[in-house]
Amino acid sequence: MLICAALTGWTIAPAEAGPTGGDTLVKVANATLNKVPIPELIDPNGQPQLTEPQANTPDMQGDDQNTDDQTAQPAIDKSEDLPAMVANLRSPDAGSHELECLATGVYFESKSEPLAGQLAVGQVIANRAASGGRFPSTYCGVLFQRGQFSFVHGHSLPHVAHSSRQWQTAVAIAKIVDENLKNSVVGDALFFHARYVSPGWHLKRVASIGNHVFFR
Repeated sequence: MLICAALTGWTIAPAEAGPTGGDTLVKVANATLNKVPIPELIDPNGQPQLTEPQANTPDMQGDDQNTDDQTAQPAIDKSEDLPAMVANLRSPDAGSHELECLATGVYFESKSEPLAGQLAVGQVIANRAASGGRFPSTYCGVLFQRGQFSFVHGHSLPHVAHSSRQWQTAVAIAKIVDENLKNSVVGDALFFHARYVSPGWHLKRVASIGNHVFFR
């Protein structure tokens, strides 16, 4: 459960490499081979660290990128209700480092909660990232802020089976929050705790959903 810092106060899962294609070699008289760009190797001396996803270089942007964008997720009708939207967006792959962190937070804090409760937890994480300096400015940074989330230990996220339905639901919720597809009743809440604890916060209570109470 979240131990939100009324008293004290995401980190990025490695990106999954996409498939690479190969050219078929054909024996043709007087044929010449096109020069194939060689990808840069990962620094063998580098240390594992949580970083922002690397931006595409200009030569990688174009038709291939447009194709990826079009196939990344189905078109979503914002008029759909939350269950229908979640059903359309369920996926084992969050699609980016930051969404992986957001989905992980939703999963560990609220995987057994109703969808509205999962949306609310995701919204709190997003609100913190957008708080203008009060909290870290990324989803991953929010998760890894010391003393905030009890499921985070050290400098890595706990393993989650991406084949599980609860994980895929968390991914859908993360996408909904990130793209502002649905508003949560918690609004600009920055804190929440489980019903069974009483931290004595002097904060404004804004909502209670499932097993969590939300504050700002």
